[in-house]
Amino acid sequence: MEKCSSPTRSSTRGGLLSCWGRLKLKLPWTKRRSTYKPIGGFRYDPLSYAQNFDDGWVEDGEESTSRGFSARFAAPPSSTKSLNALYTPTQTHPPSHREPHINKPTPLFHLSSFNHHTHHQPRQRQRYRKQAMAMALRRLSSSPLLKKPNSPFPTAASVYSTSSSPLSSQDNKDKSRASWVKQLNEPLEVIDPEITDIIELEKARQWKGLELIPSENFTSLSVMQAVGSVMTNKYSEGYPGARYYGGNEYIDMAETLCQKRALEAFGLDPAKWGVNVQSLSGSPSNFQVYTALLKPHERIMALDLPHGGHLSHGYQTDTKKISAVSIFFETMPYRLNESTGYIDYDQLEKSAALFRPKLIVAGASAYARLYDYARIRKVCDKQKAILLADMAHISGLVAAGVIPSPFEYADVVTTTTHKSLRGPRGAMIFFRKGVKEINKQGQEVLYDYQDKINQAVFPGLQGGPHNHTITGLAVALKQAMTPEFKNYQQQVLSNSSTFAQSLLEKGYELVSGGTDNHLVLVNLRNKGIDGSRVEKVLESVHMAANKNTVPGDVSAMVPGGIRMGTPALTSRGFVEEDFKKVAEFFDAAVKLALQIKANAQGTKLKDFVAALQSDAHTQSEIAKLRHEVEDYAKQFPTIGFEVETMKYSN
Repeated sequence: MEKCSSPTRSSTRGGLLSCWGRLKLKLPWTKRRSTYKPIGGFRYDPLSYAQNFDDGWVEDGEESTSRGFSARFAAPPSSTKSLNALYTPTQTHPPSHREPHINKPTPLFHLSSFNHHTHHQPRQRQRYRKQAMAMALRRLSSSPLLKKPNSPFPTAASVYSTSSSPLSSQDNKDKSRASWVKQLNEPLEVIDPEITDIIELEKARQWKGLELIPSENFTSLSVMQAVGSVMTNKYSEGYPGARYYGGNEYIDMAETLCQKRALEAFGLDPAKWGVNVQSLSGSPSNFQVYTALLKPHERIMALDLPHGGHLSHGYQTDTKKISAVSIFFETMPYRLNESTGYIDYDQLEKSAALFRPKLIVAGASAYARLYDYARIRKVCDKQKAILLADMAHISGLVAAGVIPSPFEYADVVTTTTHKSLRGPRGAMIFFRKGVKEINKQGQEVLYDYQDKINQAVFPGLQGGPHNHTITGLAVALKQAMTPEFKNYQQQVLSNSSTFAQSLLEKGYELVSGGTDNHLVLVNLRNKGIDGSRVEKVLESVHMAANKNTVPGDVSAMVPGGIRMGTPALTSRGFVEEDFKKVAEFFDAAVKLALQIKANAQGTKLKDFVAALQSDAHTQSEIAKLRHEVEDYAKQFPTIGFEVETMKYSN
């Protein structure tokens, strides 16, 4: 039995003609089996037919279940081959030399071809023509492709309007493309109103709130445009000039320009320093350095997390390895002198002599003072250790030249790019290259960091880089070399100093007693409250800060401190007098937190939150303070968007 199903070709006419060509018609002018003389005097050979259409052959007399006709009138075959493949002269060449099939539209019948053999039988010819056309229409009417609600039988117009001619096929392709191309070019508000609304809410939060988290900033419109550009579309594993994908000539240009600007922004000699701009973020960049320059379980020293360090420097407790760095490497912390709040360099040196680290990290996430890189360099030299400076928080200040640079002393420098540097969310790894020293034989010994670090980034720990981020970083680095950027960083320091002094005047205790950089770390113990509770109240009045551990803390979830910084609000135009007002808002929030704590039904944080959310008097006080904060914040410019374009500007 022949398997003959509905045609699959999108072109109705091409599919039906191909289907009709598969029918083995038993017409009065044909012979039974061996030889056939159909239309136009062409010879049809069953063997040749089987060779050309080996996916279905029906013997005479076999019946089809389609409409009760015999198999020669069965439903169209699944393979929609052209009618030309059937009505061809008898083949004389081997099957292996058959010409390739070309789907070329052919009329269903060349009626004039009947005259070739039946000119002497005009009445019989006319009868045969009517029979053939009737069968054709019956067969065509059974096709689902031509069935329409009001017209079960096709007309010439309906058949040829869906022709597989080149022009019609191109039109169909264009229409098909439009179904997704149009969508891809629709704006966000049309495609996804839900996400659009969330973004608008975040705009309103940034506009009406006070952003005091020191690791945050407001990147520029130009950086956001670069990050949201077509550079996000390209895959580019490898490095400029040595990619594993084609089509990266402009990606190479962007990454090379970013590298060049990175060295220029920090005043580095390209003969002595190199930079990798592909690292995705700060923690990965640190781990990439460790894996590049250390063997598994070699030793690292870094500032302890409760004393201002960072998780990515290998934090662990007495009972648990918190950071994955502490799993793969052996880590030991150095700490602050708790009486002064400064790093205890003497104890660091003693610990290093006992621990003998292979690498020492000079970097912090909550340390308000400057690092003594020269002192740590001496310790590293004694232990023949690598000095890694993590300047993630302070890289913008370093680029502007308003605080000392680690590059004079460090072997490797890592940084994020979105904090004080005010770029997109990425990272950079700087490494020394060139001559390291002259050995005893008078030979030059070169740094071998470049290949090791590049290999650790890719293919060691990453695949393709985020080219849109690298492009945005190039823009931010260009801005970092402008006079406006230096003025901004000077204002960051001045604002931070004023903010710290205002808090001290209000009776707050600061770790180390003040600040030399962009942040202040408030120890709230003398106020009788912790950072977690104050953070909740600050958030409810539209002030964003973060709880933070301070020396002496035993819990990272309920720490004793609050960390605040000046980069974000300075980007919006805040100056010294404004930060005096911010200190007043902060003081009011702490006093409110103390009232809520006193009225809470229990001593746990959840009891505090319940009182915060349920007490009517508390809610009234919070609403009043929030209104004051928002009114003050809304006076200042927004960054990256205009208030007039906001959905929630009221």
